[in-house]
Amino acid sequence: MYNRWFSRHTHRLQGKRVAVCGATGGIGEELCRYLARLGAELWLCCRSEQKAQALMDALRVDHPDLVAHFVLLDLEDAVSVNAAAETLAQTPPHVLIHNAGAYAIPRHTTAQGVDNVFAINCLGPYVLTERLLEPMVTVGGRVVCVGSIAHNYSKIDPADPDFATRTAASKVYGNAKRHLMLALYEEFEDVKGVTLSVVHPGITLTGITDHYPKWLYAIIRHPMKVIFMPPRRAALSVLRGVFESTAYGEWIGPRWCNVWGLPSKKKLRTFTHDEARTAFYAVERLKY
Repeated sequence: MYNRWFSRHTHRLQGKRVAVCGATGGIGEELCRYLARLGAELWLCCRSEQKAQALMDALRVDHPDLVAHFVLLDLEDAVSVNAAAETLAQTPPHVLIHNAGAYAIPRHTTAQGVDNVFAINCLGPYVLTERLLEPMVTVGGRVVCVGSIAHNYSKIDPADPDFATRTAASKVYGNAKRHLMLALYEEFEDVKGVTLSVVHPGITLTGITDHYPKWLYAIIRHPMKVIFMPPRRAALSVLRGVFESTAYGEWIGPRWCNVWGLPSKKKLRTFTHDEARTAFYAVERLKY
């Protein structure tokens, strides 16, 4: 079934540059395996050169002709984001995938005065997108935003856009994803020459859950493996976004209850246009 889906919804990416943020773990790693299989030139944007090199070496076992590069990217660091944008702009990616994320991590305020969870999941990806829009126009590019069903856990609060005063990890993470998704919907209303695809993988067990307390992780790990799709299958929703754009308010994710099954495109009914504009203005005010 999955091989049939793969052959129907993808095609060769020979000569196409694909930049993957958060490439070395979970969904990102599986996504890179698919992209390498399709012949894409990979740009692995992440914090660890060692992990990126290990992944490139592993991919070349099955794909010896793979062209792949490492780009240092720490999404909570404005200097790192701007430097990565400069590097990528020199040879603009045909596809930019915002897959990196952070959930229940130690909280602090960044040098830009923003909560670090918000910086990683929203502000950094948004700024990187803006820096690359003009270069990507020259190659007719696409931005793939990996959203989350966790965006349902909160509503936009203009008085506390980065949820710096909140403590519940699910709401802090969900709020950041909500801001990124809604801000990009609004941003791309006026963008010509670059398309947007908002996707989500449903629920899957990846490194993003490693930050849970060990006792809780031990409890949820095996049930999650049984109940939810593995990263290899969850990554298919992101992969479909590489080949198919979404309209305003649409997203691509697992067919059944946004958790199981092959990717399908759906209309989101979890926000209003006014709320999306509020999110857009909030991110615009906070960007560096």
